[in-house]
Amino acid sequence: MRALLVVNPKATTTSGRTKDVLAHALASDLKLEVAATEYRGHARDLARDAAASGTVDLVVALGGDGTVNEVVNGLLAEGPSEHLPRLAVVPGGSTNVFARALGLPNDPVEATGALLDALAAGSERTIGLGRASTEGLPERWFTFTAGFGFDAGVVGRVEQHRRSGRRSTHTLYVNQAVRHYFGERQHRKAGPITLRIPGAEPVEGLVVSIVGNTSPWTFLGNRPVYASPEAGFDTDLDLFGLTRMTLPQTLRMIPQLLDASAAGPRGKHVVAYHDLREFTLHSQETLPFQVDGDHLGERNEVSFSGVRRALRVIV
Repeated sequence: MRALLVVNPKATTTSGRTKDVLAHALASDLKLEVAATEYRGHARDLARDAAASGTVDLVVALGGDGTVNEVVNGLLAEGPSEHLPRLAVVPGGSTNVFARALGLPNDPVEATGALLDALAAGSERTIGLGRASTEGLPERWFTFTAGFGFDAGVVGRVEQHRRSGRRSTHTLYVNQAVRHYFGERQHRKAGPITLRIPGAEPVEGLVVSIVGNTSPWTFLGNRPVYASPEAGFDTDLDLFGLTRMTLPQTLRMIPQLLDASAAGPRGKHVVAYHDLREFTLHSQETLPFQVDGDHLGERNEVSFSGVRRALRVIV
């Protein structure tokens, strides 16, 4: 099997030793090429070239969720196909939601062992993905989540700190979420987002809109966070929204988000949909937009669709 290992050397928990151990282990069973990313979007370019070449059977992403997202978008640059290389993931970021949602260990060495076992057993699954389109940007695939509004604003604040040299940690995300919450007072009771689902009445006034392709939505350390517990790789997209975000309501909702045994957040201000094939989120004012934790600027409207059986993954 011919394989390309795409390494993000700047990922939070990716070290030279991890890369060397993984490359050595994979090279014993595969015809392996190793490529380190050098700029934003490089992982996408490498995966796109691998898919177009027709000579690569497997692309392994070593990095965080951003690296995985770039690799996925490169593989699917021309859309899903039975002839695309398979994807494998070794977690190297701070959160690694996609890898953990697949059931992989969060430790890169343990995940490497699990990957080698899966390759030896020929174990793989075909997963569904989300796709987002908005004016001014190329269509973007996402593996576990997308957001329009509040959560994307938090992602944008975190990215600003990362560009100034801060490491991406769970503490940084929590701190920026709190700061963003208290800085967005005007949207807590009257959200600007309208949800439009074909064949249904529009839902107006959303303060929060989180699109889920799998569950959990994210992690706080080792604690999974469940915005849309029914979301999964075998269905289309889920949507979790709020039409009100006061402090008492937010504090009541936090335990619901952390409760693995519950059916998800609930209450009269919760908007929840499961297994949506397509829908659009619109705002009269520009709002932040993110996919898989990658901030993509501000937009007025984003359209989403679920694509089943989009990609084969070694797991």
